[in-house]
Amino acid sequence: MSHHTVLRTALVLALAAALPAIAQPEVKRADVQRDIVGNRTSENIPAIPAALVDQLNRYQNTRGAGVAGWTRDGCLLISTRFAETAQVHRVCQPLGMREQLTFYPEPVAGITPAPTKAPQDGFVFAKDKGGDEFAQLYWFDTASRSTTLLTDGSRSQNGGAVLNRDGSLMAYASTARNGTDRDVWIRDTRTGAARVLVTAGGSWGAMDFSPDSKELLVMRYVSAAESHPGVVDVASGKLTLFPVDGGKAAFGGFAFAPDGKAVYYISDEPLLGKNSQSTPQEFQSLRFHDPETGRLDVLSADIPWDVEDFSIADDGRHLAFVSNEDGISKLHVLALPSHREIKLPALPLGVIGGLAFSPDGGRLALTLNSATSPSDVQVIDLAKSTATRWTASEVGGLDASKFIAPTLVRYPTFDKVGDATRSIPAFFYKPATPAKNGKYPVVINIHGGPEGQSFPSFNPTAQFMANELGVAMLVPNVRGSSGYGKTYLSLDNADKREDSVKDIGALLEWIATQPDLDASRVGVIGGSYGGYMVLASLTHYSDRIRAGVDIVGISHFGTFLQNTESYRRDLRRAEYGDERDPAMAAVFERISPLNNAARIKAPLFVAQGRNDPRVPWTEAEQIVKAVRGNGQPVWYLLYADEGHGFRKKANSDYYNAATILFWQQYLLNGE
Repeated sequence: MSHHTVLRTALVLALAAALPAIAQPEVKRADVQRDIVGNRTSENIPAIPAALVDQLNRYQNTRGAGVAGWTRDGCLLISTRFAETAQVHRVCQPLGMREQLTFYPEPVAGITPAPTKAPQDGFVFAKDKGGDEFAQLYWFDTASRSTTLLTDGSRSQNGGAVLNRDGSLMAYASTARNGTDRDVWIRDTRTGAARVLVTAGGSWGAMDFSPDSKELLVMRYVSAAESHPGVVDVASGKLTLFPVDGGKAAFGGFAFAPDGKAVYYISDEPLLGKNSQSTPQEFQSLRFHDPETGRLDVLSADIPWDVEDFSIADDGRHLAFVSNEDGISKLHVLALPSHREIKLPALPLGVIGGLAFSPDGGRLALTLNSATSPSDVQVIDLAKSTATRWTASEVGGLDASKFIAPTLVRYPTFDKVGDATRSIPAFFYKPATPAKNGKYPVVINIHGGPEGQSFPSFNPTAQFMANELGVAMLVPNVRGSSGYGKTYLSLDNADKREDSVKDIGALLEWIATQPDLDASRVGVIGGSYGGYMVLASLTHYSDRIRAGVDIVGISHFGTFLQNTESYRRDLRRAEYGDERDPAMAAVFERISPLNNAARIKAPLFVAQGRNDPRVPWTEAEQIVKAVRGNGQPVWYLLYADEGHGFRKKANSDYYNAATILFWQQYLLNGE
């Protein structure tokens, strides 16, 4: 992947200082024009022109496919969308027919196939209502094609199903006990009897059963930088926490080795040297630990990046893992127990997920997504070292050869690492055709999380904007993003929150130094925490930002923490700070966009789901009201059947069309 040369900070600052402020059009206060169509309420959004709908149509009819696992007869279960929502399909040969198995108006997720030794063939899946995230677990029986509800069906959140080797036990996380804590439950799949197994408080999840099903690995998640693993006796419920060197570390996957004694896991836990001194680790590595002998091997020691996922074949002969190297996934497969890396076929550069070994352990299925191709399933024959594509998802009839692949750029920001200026990575989608006026307008797309990470994955909106509108897109991973080490992850915590906003200010300065980018026509868009970043950027840089789009964004950290669902509150306090602390509450009052709404001088589009359990819809309502008080144009879109984002195709299509119309009016001067 190519890199752009970044100019020195002095030049960036000098040119940015010389950049004139964008003249915003004078806006008069207008009445709110509200339209209600089914579950959609829109305010001040003009009618979408038929020509725009037609132009967008093919881009909105791209689709992807993700692997969920293998069936006992050698078919693959995949998730893809043919109608309104993603459902479960079965594919039994490369590029074969996709047979749809579930048919729900709500999307299906958390697909967990039954192991080959299970008495019944089928899979577990999760489904909520209207995006409320109070998912229930269901069993789909392959023989009868019937579905059975497995959880309580009430207002509880259930997920993370893990089945033992013979399918007789299912462990899962649930808030059913008190609505706040995620406990670990266990269900006897033969009798249907369920009981709570771990009630230690906090957010717990099941990881893996031991081969004899007597023990279950569990994990308590605190934050992106802290988790606590342990093992629980399935019969008695006795929980034993594993000691963590340094007292605090991040952990990823955790699984028993085939012998049931040792474990494989992902962590950035400090390592002990020969002199027994602890050595801090920036990145999460794959490790093997045998507690009986004390043996500890760091299996990815030569990879200076995070390991994100791993999977062990049922026959115990191979382990596959994925490293995240500057946003690009790299696949590795180790022979067990030697840990020798085996030869793999070359795969296209992209983002890999969904590792799943075939029942006989000879093949590895995975999901591969790239900037120029939506997600599809590849299957690797380990003995032959060949890769075969099993799905070929549609791209709306578009010419995929014309899709834009982003380049990776790094731009200087306001602070230093040692004596060097810190740089921020960003993916840059640049149109292939010359700019109309010599310079491309720019949209900055900011990820959520805040511990998320943007990848060079397929983005039909970025492709539409580059190929149809001639708009460039910059997708930064500002401080606080995962994937760049634990120090970088922590740089925006608590009272350092606005330092990440300063990274957007530095990006605006960098744009001003680029001869082919138009610094007078810059927009910002982001969802969830990215929505907060949009609002915060508008409060600080409205003189340099033409317009902003906030999707399910936080407008005030205090009201957000008070109103988010109780099972999420402590998890978010660990990242943002505790609103009950007077000092932290004062920081929230100072930095929250709601209290600084008078400084937003650019047009704003706010989109929200009414059932959002993470960022309540009231966050959207209050910022819309406040910014309208400035006399600025504010478009508002609210869906009664969506939550934290838009998962139904018709809803997503309308939102995307409205967003493009918004950019046309306020970023492109009506072009």
